[in-house]
Amino acid sequence: MAKNESKALLFALATVLMWSTVASAFKLTLRELGTAQMLLVASLTTLVILTLVAAKQGKLGQLWPLLKTRPGYYLLLGCLNPCGYYLVLFAAYDLLPAQQAQALNYTWAISLSLLAVPFLGQKLSRFDALAIVLGYTGVLVIATRGQPWTLDFVSPLGVALALASTLIWSGYWIAKTRHQDDPVLSLLLGFALGLPGVIGALLWQGRFDFSLSGTLGAVYIGAFEMGFAFLLWLSAMKLSDHTARLSNLIFLSPFLSLWLLSTLVGEAILPSTLWGLGFILAGLGVQQLAKLKQQQK
Repeated sequence: MAKNESKALLFALATVLMWSTVASAFKLTLRELGTAQMLLVASLTTLVILTLVAAKQGKLGQLWPLLKTRPGYYLLLGCLNPCGYYLVLFAAYDLLPAQQAQALNYTWAISLSLLAVPFLGQKLSRFDALAIVLGYTGVLVIATRGQPWTLDFVSPLGVALALASTLIWSGYWIAKTRHQDDPVLSLLLGFALGLPGVIGALLWQGRFDFSLSGTLGAVYIGAFEMGFAFLLWLSAMKLSDHTARLSNLIFLSPFLSLWLLSTLVGEAILPSTLWGLGFILAGLGVQQLAKLKQQQK
Protein backbone atom coordinates (compact mmCIF):
# COMPACT_ATOMS: atom_id res chain seq x y z
CA MET A 1 0.00 0.00 0.00
CA ALA A 2 1.39 3.41 -1.04
CA LYS A 3 2.14 5.77 1.82
CA ASN A 4 -0.13 8.80 2.25
CA GLU A 5 0.52 10.78 5.42
CA SER A 6 -2.46 13.13 4.98
CA LYS A 7 -4.87 10.23 4.55
CA ALA A 8 -3.26 8.39 7.47
CA LEU A 9 -3.76 11.44 9.69
CA LEU A 10 -7.41 11.71 8.61
CA PHE A 11 -8.06 8.03 9.36
CA ALA A 12 -6.29 8.28 12.73
CA LEU A 13 -8.29 11.36 13.75
CA ALA A 14 -11.54 9.64 12.73
CA THR A 15 -10.59 6.65 14.87
CA VAL A 16 -9.82 8.86 17.87
CA LEU A 17 -13.22 10.55 17.49
CA MET A 18 -14.92 7.14 17.46
CA TRP A 19 -13.04 6.00 20.56
CA SER A 20 -14.00 9.24 22.30
CA THR A 21 -17.70 8.43 22.02
CA VAL A 22 -17.68 4.86 23.31
CA ALA A 23 -17.55 5.56 27.06
CA SER A 24 -20.78 7.57 26.72
CA ALA A 25 -22.26 4.85 24.49
CA PHE A 26 -21.34 2.18 27.04
CA LYS A 27 -22.96 4.03 29.93
CA LEU A 28 -26.11 5.04 28.07
CA THR A 29 -26.64 1.55 26.64
CA LEU A 30 -26.10 -0.11 30.02
CA ARG A 31 -29.14 1.81 31.24
CA GLU A 32 -31.20 -0.29 28.82
CA LEU A 33 -29.38 -3.64 28.47
CA GLY A 34 -27.37 -6.06 30.57
CA THR A 35 -23.68 -6.56 29.85
CA ALA A 36 -24.15 -9.82 27.94
CA GLN A 37 -27.09 -8.42 25.97
CA MET A 38 -25.02 -5.44 24.93
CA LEU A 39 -22.06 -7.58 23.96
CA LEU A 40 -24.17 -10.01 21.93
CA VAL A 41 -25.66 -7.28 19.74
CA ALA A 42 -22.33 -5.46 19.45
CA SER A 43 -20.46 -8.68 18.55
CA LEU A 44 -22.99 -9.65 15.90
CA THR A 45 -22.71 -6.16 14.41
CA THR A 46 -18.93 -6.38 14.28
CA LEU A 47 -19.12 -9.87 12.83
CA VAL A 48 -21.33 -8.64 9.97
CA ILE A 49 -19.02 -5.69 9.26
CA LEU A 50 -15.86 -7.81 9.25
CA THR A 51 -17.51 -10.45 7.05
CA LEU A 52 -18.50 -7.79 4.50
CA VAL A 53 -15.00 -6.30 4.54
CA ALA A 54 -13.39 -9.73 4.11
CA ALA A 55 -15.79 -10.50 1.26
CA LYS A 56 -14.97 -7.20 -0.46
CA GLN A 57 -11.26 -8.00 -0.15
CA GLY A 58 -11.86 -11.47 -1.59
CA LYS A 59 -10.55 -13.19 1.55
CA LEU A 60 -13.53 -15.23 2.76
CA GLY A 61 -12.16 -18.32 1.07
CA GLN A 62 -9.09 -18.09 3.29
CA LEU A 63 -11.06 -18.32 6.55
CA TRP A 64 -11.43 -22.11 6.80
CA PRO A 65 -7.84 -22.96 5.77
CA LEU A 66 -6.59 -20.38 8.29
CA LEU A 67 -8.78 -21.77 11.07
CA LYS A 68 -7.62 -25.35 10.36
CA THR A 69 -3.98 -24.33 10.86
CA ARG A 70 -4.50 -23.14 14.47
CA PRO A 71 -8.06 -23.78 15.79
CA GLY A 72 -7.04 -23.65 19.45
CA TYR A 73 -5.19 -20.38 18.94
CA TYR A 74 -8.22 -18.67 17.39
CA LEU A 75 -10.50 -20.08 20.06
CA LEU A 76 -8.19 -18.49 22.65
CA LEU A 77 -8.35 -15.16 20.81
CA GLY A 78 -12.15 -15.34 20.78
CA CYS A 79 -12.29 -16.13 24.50
CA LEU A 80 -10.10 -13.08 25.20
CA ASN A 81 -11.72 -10.72 22.70
CA PRO A 82 -14.64 -10.16 22.50
CA CYS A 83 -15.87 -12.59 25.16
CA GLY A 84 -13.64 -12.03 28.19
CA TYR A 85 -12.46 -8.48 27.66
CA TYR A 86 -15.78 -6.82 26.92
CA LEU A 87 -17.81 -8.75 29.49
CA VAL A 88 -15.37 -7.64 32.20
CA LEU A 89 -15.09 -4.08 30.84
CA PHE A 90 -18.86 -3.63 30.56
CA ALA A 91 -19.27 -4.95 34.11
CA ALA A 92 -16.75 -2.34 35.30
CA TYR A 93 -18.71 0.41 33.52
CA ASP A 94 -21.88 -0.89 35.15
CA LEU A 95 -20.37 -0.51 38.63
CA LEU A 96 -18.29 2.65 38.25
CA PRO A 97 -18.87 6.18 36.98
CA ALA A 98 -17.88 6.09 33.29
CA GLN A 99 -15.16 8.70 33.84
CA GLN A 100 -13.41 6.33 36.26
CA ALA A 101 -13.84 3.15 34.19
CA GLN A 102 -12.61 4.92 31.07
CA ALA A 103 -9.55 6.43 32.75
CA LEU A 104 -8.56 3.13 34.39
CA ASN A 105 -8.88 1.36 31.04
CA TYR A 106 -6.13 3.59 29.63
CA THR A 107 -3.58 1.74 31.75
CA TRP A 108 -3.72 -1.27 29.42
CA ALA A 109 -0.46 -0.24 27.71
CA ILE A 110 1.23 -0.22 31.11
CA SER A 111 -0.24 -3.65 31.88
CA LEU A 112 1.14 -4.81 28.55
CA SER A 113 4.69 -3.86 29.53
CA LEU A 114 4.27 -5.85 32.75
CA LEU A 115 2.89 -8.98 31.06
CA ALA A 116 5.58 -8.81 28.36
CA VAL A 117 8.19 -9.69 31.00
CA PRO A 118 6.97 -13.25 31.80
CA PHE A 119 5.28 -14.02 28.46
CA LEU A 120 7.64 -12.44 25.92
CA GLY A 121 10.86 -12.48 27.91
CA GLN A 122 11.25 -8.71 27.71
CA LYS A 123 12.95 -6.63 30.36
CA LEU A 124 11.49 -3.58 32.05
CA SER A 125 13.38 -0.44 31.10
CA ARG A 126 13.65 2.58 33.35
CA PHE A 127 11.00 4.20 31.15
CA ASP A 128 8.65 1.28 31.78
CA ALA A 129 9.28 1.47 35.52
CA LEU A 130 8.51 5.21 35.57
CA ALA A 131 5.39 4.64 33.46
CA ILE A 132 4.18 1.96 35.91
CA VAL A 133 4.67 4.25 38.92
CA LEU A 134 2.91 7.19 37.22
CA GLY A 135 0.10 5.06 35.79
CA TYR A 136 -0.86 3.27 38.97
CA THR A 137 -0.53 6.45 41.02
CA GLY A 138 -3.19 7.82 38.69
CA VAL A 139 -5.30 4.71 39.24
CA LEU A 140 -5.14 5.23 43.01
CA VAL A 141 -6.08 8.91 42.72
CA ILE A 142 -9.07 8.17 40.47
CA ALA A 143 -10.32 5.13 42.39
CA THR A 144 -10.28 6.99 45.73
CA ARG A 145 -11.69 10.26 44.31
CA GLY A 146 -8.52 12.17 45.12
CA GLN A 147 -7.90 10.71 48.59
CA PRO A 148 -5.38 7.90 48.02
CA TRP A 149 -4.29 7.81 51.65
CA THR A 150 -7.77 6.62 52.71
CA LEU A 151 -7.88 3.63 50.32
CA ASP A 152 -11.65 4.27 50.21
CA PHE A 153 -12.74 3.01 46.77
CA VAL A 154 -16.10 3.91 45.20
CA SER A 155 -16.50 0.28 44.13
CA PRO A 156 -13.60 -2.07 44.90
CA LEU A 157 -15.11 -4.69 42.57
CA GLY A 158 -15.57 -2.13 39.79
CA VAL A 159 -11.95 -0.99 40.09
CA ALA A 160 -10.75 -4.61 40.13
CA LEU A 161 -12.78 -5.40 37.00
CA ALA A 162 -11.52 -2.30 35.17
CA LEU A 163 -7.90 -3.27 35.91
CA ALA A 164 -8.60 -6.92 35.08
CA SER A 165 -9.90 -5.82 31.67
CA THR A 166 -6.54 -4.20 30.94
CA LEU A 167 -4.78 -7.48 31.72
CA ILE A 168 -7.13 -9.42 29.41
CA TRP A 169 -6.64 -6.88 26.62
CA SER A 170 -2.86 -6.99 27.08
CA GLY A 171 -2.97 -10.79 27.04
CA TYR A 172 -4.91 -10.65 23.79
CA TRP A 173 -2.23 -8.52 22.11
CA ILE A 174 0.54 -10.71 23.46
CA ALA A 175 -1.24 -13.74 21.98
CA LYS A 176 -1.53 -11.85 18.69
CA THR A 177 2.25 -11.47 18.52
CA ARG A 178 2.61 -15.25 18.20
CA HIS A 179 1.40 -15.23 14.60
CA GLN A 180 1.29 -12.44 12.03
CA ASP A 181 -1.92 -13.53 10.27
CA ASP A 182 -4.19 -11.26 8.25
CA PRO A 183 -5.61 -8.85 10.89
CA VAL A 184 -9.14 -8.71 9.45
CA LEU A 185 -9.44 -12.50 9.14
CA SER A 186 -7.86 -12.99 12.56
CA LEU A 187 -10.35 -10.64 14.21
CA LEU A 188 -13.25 -12.16 12.26
CA LEU A 189 -12.35 -15.68 13.45
CA GLY A 190 -11.97 -14.45 17.01
CA PHE A 191 -15.40 -12.84 17.03
CA ALA A 192 -17.01 -15.90 15.43
CA LEU A 193 -15.45 -18.33 17.91
CA GLY A 194 -16.10 -16.02 20.87
CA LEU A 195 -19.81 -15.77 20.07
CA PRO A 196 -20.84 -19.03 21.85
CA GLY A 197 -19.25 -17.72 25.04
CA VAL A 198 -21.21 -14.48 24.75
CA ILE A 199 -24.44 -16.44 24.21
CA GLY A 200 -23.57 -18.58 27.27
CA ALA A 201 -23.12 -15.42 29.36
CA LEU A 202 -26.50 -14.14 28.14
CA LEU A 203 -28.21 -17.39 29.14
CA TRP A 204 -26.51 -17.26 32.54
CA GLN A 205 -27.58 -13.66 33.16
CA GLY A 206 -31.11 -14.48 31.96
CA ARG A 207 -31.97 -11.05 30.56
CA PHE A 208 -33.74 -11.15 27.18
CA ASP A 209 -35.71 -7.86 27.11
CA PHE A 210 -33.99 -6.04 24.25
CA SER A 211 -35.25 -2.46 24.06
CA LEU A 212 -34.99 -0.56 20.76
CA SER A 213 -32.81 2.24 22.15
CA GLY A 214 -30.52 -0.24 23.91
CA THR A 215 -30.19 -2.38 20.78
CA LEU A 216 -29.32 0.66 18.67
CA GLY A 217 -26.72 1.68 21.24
CA ALA A 218 -25.15 -1.78 21.12
CA VAL A 219 -25.14 -1.69 17.30
CA TYR A 220 -23.29 1.64 17.51
CA ILE A 221 -20.73 0.09 19.89
CA GLY A 222 -20.21 -2.90 17.62
CA ALA A 223 -19.81 -0.69 14.57
CA PHE A 224 -17.63 2.09 15.95
CA GLU A 225 -15.77 0.64 18.96
CA MET A 226 -15.11 -2.85 17.65
CA GLY A 227 -15.50 -2.60 13.87
CA PHE A 228 -14.79 0.56 11.89
CA ALA A 229 -12.37 1.98 14.47
CA PHE A 230 -10.15 -1.10 14.14
CA LEU A 231 -10.26 -0.99 10.34
CA LEU A 232 -9.53 2.74 10.14
CA TRP A 233 -6.66 2.53 12.64
CA LEU A 234 -5.19 -0.40 10.74
CA SER A 235 -5.40 1.59 7.50
CA ALA A 236 -3.78 4.62 9.14
CA MET A 237 -0.86 2.53 10.35
CA LYS A 238 -0.34 1.05 6.88
CA LEU A 239 -0.45 4.47 5.19
CA SER A 240 2.09 6.14 7.48
CA ASP A 241 5.83 5.95 8.01
CA HIS A 242 5.43 7.70 11.38
CA THR A 243 3.20 5.34 13.36
CA ALA A 244 4.59 6.43 16.75
CA ARG A 245 3.64 10.02 16.01
CA LEU A 246 0.16 9.00 14.92
CA SER A 247 -0.21 7.04 18.15
CA ASN A 248 0.18 10.32 20.06
CA LEU A 249 -3.28 11.31 18.80
CA ILE A 250 -4.69 8.76 21.25
CA PHE A 251 -3.93 11.29 24.00
CA LEU A 252 -6.78 13.46 22.66
CA SER A 253 -9.35 10.75 23.17
CA PRO A 254 -9.77 10.77 26.99
CA PHE A 255 -10.39 14.51 27.16
CA LEU A 256 -12.92 14.45 24.34
CA SER A 257 -14.52 11.48 26.04
CA LEU A 258 -14.82 13.30 29.38
CA TRP A 259 -16.47 16.26 27.65
CA LEU A 260 -18.98 13.92 26.01
CA LEU A 261 -19.64 12.15 29.31
CA SER A 262 -20.41 15.49 30.91
CA THR A 263 -22.58 16.61 27.99
CA LEU A 264 -24.41 13.41 27.02
CA VAL A 265 -24.42 11.29 30.17
CA GLY A 266 -24.58 14.14 32.67
CA GLU A 267 -21.64 13.04 34.82
CA ALA A 268 -19.97 15.80 36.80
CA ILE A 269 -16.27 15.40 36.02
CA LEU A 270 -14.33 15.28 39.28
CA PRO A 271 -10.99 17.09 39.67
CA SER A 272 -9.54 13.81 40.94
CA THR A 273 -10.39 12.18 37.59
CA LEU A 274 -8.43 14.88 35.74
CA TRP A 275 -5.47 14.61 38.10
CA GLY A 276 -5.43 10.82 37.95
CA LEU A 277 -5.81 10.83 34.18
CA GLY A 278 -2.90 13.26 34.02
CA PHE A 279 -0.70 10.76 35.87
CA ILE A 280 -1.81 7.91 33.58
CA LEU A 281 -1.23 9.91 30.41
CA ALA A 282 2.15 11.02 31.71
CA GLY A 283 3.07 7.36 32.12
CA LEU A 284 1.88 6.60 28.59
CA GLY A 285 3.81 9.64 27.35
CA VAL A 286 7.00 8.28 28.88
CA GLN A 287 6.47 5.02 26.99
CA GLN A 288 5.79 6.87 23.74
CA LEU A 289 8.95 8.95 24.21
CA ALA A 290 10.97 5.78 24.65
CA LYS A 291 9.49 4.36 21.42
CA LEU A 292 10.32 7.53 19.50
CA LYS A 293 13.91 7.41 20.72
CA GLN A 294 14.17 3.78 19.62
CA GLN A 295 12.82 4.64 16.17
CA GLN A 296 15.33 7.48 15.83
CA LYS A 297 18.16 5.12 16.70
